[in-house]
Amino acid sequence: MATKSGKENLLLDSDKSFKALLEIIESVPSRKRTITIETQERDKNFRDVFMHLYEWHTMLERWYREGMDGDAPFMPAPGYKWRTIELLNMQIWENYQDVTLNQAIKKLKLSHERVMDLIRLHTNEEIMTKKYYKWTKTSNLYSYFAANTFNHYNYNWAIKKCEVIAKAIKEGEKQEFVK
Repeated sequence: MATKSGKENLLLDSDKSFKALLEIIESVPSRKRTITIETQERDKNFRDVFMHLYEWHTMLERWYREGMDGDAPFMPAPGYKWRTIELLNMQIWENYQDVTLNQAIKKLKLSHERVMDLIRLHTNEEIMTKKYYKWTKTSNLYSYFAANTFNHYNYNWAIKKCEVIAKAIKEGEKQEFVK
Protein backbone atom coordinates (compact mmCIF):
# COMPACT_ATOMS: atom_id res chain seq x y z
CA MET A 1 0.00 0.00 0.00
CA ALA A 2 1.44 3.35 -1.05
CA THR A 3 1.82 6.04 1.58
CA LYS A 4 -0.03 9.27 1.01
CA SER A 5 1.84 12.37 -0.05
CA GLY A 6 2.01 15.50 2.07
CA LYS A 7 -0.49 17.12 -0.29
CA GLU A 8 -2.92 14.19 0.04
CA ASN A 9 -2.62 14.24 3.83
CA LEU A 10 -3.12 18.00 3.86
CA LEU A 11 -6.34 17.68 1.88
CA LEU A 12 -7.60 14.72 3.91
CA ASP A 13 -6.73 16.20 7.30
CA SER A 14 -8.24 19.55 6.38
CA ASP A 15 -11.53 18.07 5.18
CA LYS A 16 -11.74 15.64 8.10
CA SER A 17 -11.18 18.41 10.66
CA PHE A 18 -13.59 20.74 8.86
CA LYS A 19 -16.31 18.08 8.91
CA ALA A 20 -15.65 17.42 12.61
CA LEU A 21 -16.07 21.13 13.29
CA LEU A 22 -19.42 21.22 11.46
CA GLU A 23 -20.58 18.09 13.31
CA ILE A 24 -20.11 19.83 16.65
CA ILE A 25 -22.44 22.62 15.60
CA GLU A 26 -24.92 20.15 14.12
CA SER A 27 -24.99 18.37 17.50
CA VAL A 28 -26.68 21.44 18.98
CA PRO A 29 -30.41 21.94 18.24
CA SER A 30 -30.73 24.50 15.43
CA ARG A 31 -32.79 26.89 17.60
CA LYS A 32 -29.92 27.01 20.14
CA ARG A 33 -26.95 27.42 17.77
CA THR A 34 -26.87 31.21 18.02
CA ILE A 35 -26.62 31.28 21.81
CA THR A 36 -23.71 33.30 23.18
CA ILE A 37 -22.02 31.78 26.21
CA GLU A 38 -20.63 33.64 29.18
CA THR A 39 -16.85 33.60 29.00
CA GLN A 40 -13.93 35.98 29.45
CA GLU A 41 -12.52 34.77 26.15
CA ARG A 42 -12.95 36.60 22.85
CA ASP A 43 -15.09 34.06 20.99
CA LYS A 44 -18.44 33.51 22.69
CA ASN A 45 -20.48 31.71 20.02
CA PHE A 46 -20.16 29.59 16.90
CA ARG A 47 -20.38 32.64 14.63
CA ASP A 48 -17.34 34.19 16.30
CA VAL A 49 -15.28 31.03 15.71
CA PHE A 50 -16.45 30.63 12.12
CA MET A 51 -15.78 34.24 11.16
CA HIS A 52 -12.32 34.04 12.72
CA LEU A 53 -11.53 31.01 10.55
CA TYR A 54 -13.09 32.68 7.51
CA GLU A 55 -10.98 35.81 7.94
CA TRP A 56 -7.79 33.77 8.28
CA HIS A 57 -8.72 31.93 5.07
CA THR A 58 -9.14 35.25 3.27
CA MET A 59 -5.79 36.48 4.62
CA LEU A 60 -4.17 33.27 3.37
CA GLU A 61 -5.79 33.77 -0.03
CA ARG A 62 -4.41 37.32 -0.15
CA TRP A 63 -0.90 36.16 0.84
CA TYR A 64 -1.07 33.45 -1.80
CA ARG A 65 -2.35 35.77 -4.56
CA GLU A 66 0.19 38.49 -3.82
CA GLY A 67 3.03 36.01 -3.43
CA MET A 68 2.23 34.17 -6.66
CA ASP A 69 2.07 37.55 -8.43
CA GLY A 70 5.67 38.12 -7.38
CA ASP A 71 4.99 40.50 -4.52
CA ALA A 72 6.00 40.09 -0.90
CA PRO A 73 2.69 39.80 0.97
CA PHE A 74 2.32 41.79 4.16
CA MET A 75 1.70 39.28 6.92
CA PRO A 76 -0.39 38.80 8.83
CA ALA A 77 -2.38 41.88 7.70
CA PRO A 78 -1.69 45.52 6.86
CA GLY A 79 -1.14 47.46 10.07
CA TYR A 80 -0.37 44.34 12.11
CA LYS A 81 2.71 42.31 12.92
CA TRP A 82 2.86 38.75 14.23
CA ARG A 83 3.56 40.10 17.71
CA THR A 84 0.27 42.09 17.56
CA ILE A 85 -1.81 39.11 16.45
CA GLU A 86 -4.15 39.40 19.46
CA LEU A 87 -5.07 42.92 18.35
CA LEU A 88 -5.70 41.64 14.83
CA ASN A 89 -7.86 38.81 16.14
CA MET A 90 -9.85 41.27 18.26
CA GLN A 91 -10.36 43.48 15.20
CA ILE A 92 -11.61 40.44 13.27
CA TRP A 93 -14.05 39.70 16.11
CA GLU A 94 -15.33 43.29 16.09
CA ASN A 95 -15.72 43.35 12.30
CA TYR A 96 -18.15 40.42 12.22
CA GLN A 97 -20.53 41.02 15.11
CA ASP A 98 -23.40 41.83 12.72
CA VAL A 99 -23.04 38.60 10.71
CA THR A 100 -25.61 35.87 11.33
CA LEU A 101 -24.59 32.29 12.05
CA ASN A 102 -26.09 31.15 8.74
CA GLN A 103 -24.04 33.76 6.86
CA ALA A 104 -20.94 32.70 8.81
CA ILE A 105 -21.46 29.03 7.96
CA LYS A 106 -21.92 29.84 4.28
CA LYS A 107 -18.87 32.12 4.16
CA LEU A 108 -16.68 29.58 5.94
CA LYS A 109 -17.77 26.67 3.75
CA LEU A 110 -17.00 28.70 0.63
CA SER A 111 -13.63 29.94 1.90
CA HIS A 112 -12.67 26.42 3.00
CA GLU A 113 -13.44 25.12 -0.48
CA ARG A 114 -11.45 27.94 -2.11
CA VAL A 115 -8.41 27.06 0.02
CA MET A 116 -8.82 23.36 -0.83
CA ASP A 117 -8.92 24.37 -4.52
CA LEU A 118 -5.64 26.28 -4.10
CA ILE A 119 -4.03 23.21 -2.58
CA ARG A 120 -5.30 21.04 -5.45
CA LEU A 121 -3.64 23.39 -7.97
CA HIS A 122 -0.19 22.34 -6.78
CA THR A 123 1.96 19.26 -7.01
CA ASN A 124 3.21 17.59 -3.87
CA GLU A 125 6.69 18.94 -4.64
CA GLU A 126 5.41 22.52 -4.88
CA ILE A 127 3.58 22.18 -1.57
CA MET A 128 6.25 20.36 0.41
CA THR A 129 9.52 21.88 -0.83
CA LYS A 130 10.87 24.67 1.37
CA LYS A 131 11.76 27.88 -0.49
CA TYR A 132 10.00 26.59 -3.64
CA TYR A 133 8.25 29.94 -3.85
CA LYS A 134 10.16 33.08 -2.96
CA TRP A 135 7.26 34.55 -0.98
CA THR A 136 7.22 31.63 1.49
CA LYS A 137 10.79 32.57 2.47
CA THR A 138 12.41 29.67 4.36
CA SER A 139 9.14 27.74 4.62
CA ASN A 140 6.88 25.84 2.21
CA LEU A 141 3.28 26.17 1.04
CA TYR A 142 2.33 23.28 3.30
CA SER A 143 3.05 25.29 6.44
CA TYR A 144 0.81 28.16 5.28
CA PHE A 145 -2.03 25.88 4.21
CA ALA A 146 -1.80 23.64 7.30
CA ALA A 147 -1.75 26.60 9.70
CA ASN A 148 -4.93 28.01 8.17
CA THR A 149 -6.82 24.74 7.72
CA PHE A 150 -6.56 21.61 9.85
CA ASN A 151 -4.17 23.07 12.45
CA HIS A 152 -6.57 25.97 12.98
CA TYR A 153 -9.65 23.74 12.89
CA ASN A 154 -8.29 21.03 15.11
CA TYR A 155 -8.33 20.46 18.84
CA ASN A 156 -5.76 23.13 19.55
CA TRP A 157 -8.31 25.82 18.68
CA ALA A 158 -11.60 25.83 16.72
CA ILE A 159 -12.87 22.33 17.50
CA LYS A 160 -11.90 22.74 21.14
CA LYS A 161 -13.59 26.15 21.29
CA CYS A 162 -16.77 24.86 19.60
CA GLU A 163 -16.89 21.89 21.97
CA VAL A 164 -16.83 24.29 24.93
CA ILE A 165 -19.61 26.38 23.38
CA ALA A 166 -21.72 23.30 22.52
CA LYS A 167 -21.26 21.87 26.02
CA ALA A 168 -22.27 25.15 27.65
CA ILE A 169 -25.36 25.37 25.45
CA LYS A 170 -26.33 21.76 26.18
CA GLU A 171 -25.78 22.24 29.92
CA GLY A 172 -27.97 25.33 29.71
CA GLU A 173 -30.68 23.13 28.17
CA LYS A 174 -30.44 20.73 31.10
CA GLN A 175 -30.72 23.60 33.57
CA GLU A 176 -33.80 24.92 31.76
CA PHE A 177 -35.34 21.44 31.88
CA VAL A 178 -34.73 21.10 35.63
CA LYS A 179 -36.43 24.42 36.42
